[in-house]
Amino acid sequence: MDLGIKGKKAIVCASSKGLGQGCARALAAAGVDLVMNARGAEALEASAAAIRSEFGVDVQAVAADITSEEGRAAVLEAAGQVDILVNNAGGPPPGMWHDWEREDFIQALDSNMLTPIALIKACVPGMMERGWGRVVNITSQSVKAPIGVLGLSNSARAGLTGYVAGTSRQVAGKGVNINNLLPGIHATDRATSLDGGVAKAQGITPDEARANREKTIPAGRYGTADEFGAACAFLCSQHAGFIVGQNILLDGGGVNSTL
Repeated sequence: MDLGIKGKKAIVCASSKGLGQGCARALAAAGVDLVMNARGAEALEASAAAIRSEFGVDVQAVAADITSEEGRAAVLEAAGQVDILVNNAGGPPPGMWHDWEREDFIQALDSNMLTPIALIKACVPGMMERGWGRVVNITSQSVKAPIGVLGLSNSARAGLTGYVAGTSRQVAGKGVNINNLLPGIHATDRATSLDGGVAKAQGITPDEARANREKTIPAGRYGTADEFGAACAFLCSQHAGFIVGQNILLDGGGVNSTL
């Protein structure tokens, strides 16, 4: 399918690896020029070079902390006119409700709520002026089904979800669509780390920890970054203009819910 977005420009945050990289690759395959961002310069440059070589699109790599004002300014300056924004940032660490203090919540909100909002506010006015734009926020399945040990993430991402619910409907009439993708477990470095933690706690191997987790997923496996990226690219396409303010699960059926 021709997504109809060849020649558009996208910012893809946290895209040196994992789900962000999957989104960057899928957009590049559709002919979209990229501004890729991550904190680690070496991994980012390697990913940018690979995408540039494979898909022949223009790729700028900006190594910066997107959760800081300086980092956002650097990314936005490099991008110039933006047609597509993919918001992404690593989730806060796990814990229990009694572990977290005010500063922990502030940090979680900065990363997973206030940073995406700041980038939306920076990019969407230009999109509205030009009559076209797409914003995809990578959040979490925990927005639909909260995970007890991820209370910081539950809180911050739910806040972003509420913001998007109202904002998306205010800008849709100008051709700008904002939606959220809610990943479950995918075969990324994050999953490897989580499986390692479970393995250590339970005295089993990481492979056994993964197999046990896969049994809880109706699809019977972890998702892949490529299929996640394909879903993101579709939401950014010319064909998704009637999808507004939605929260779309990519979790292999993990959240057991009718609606």
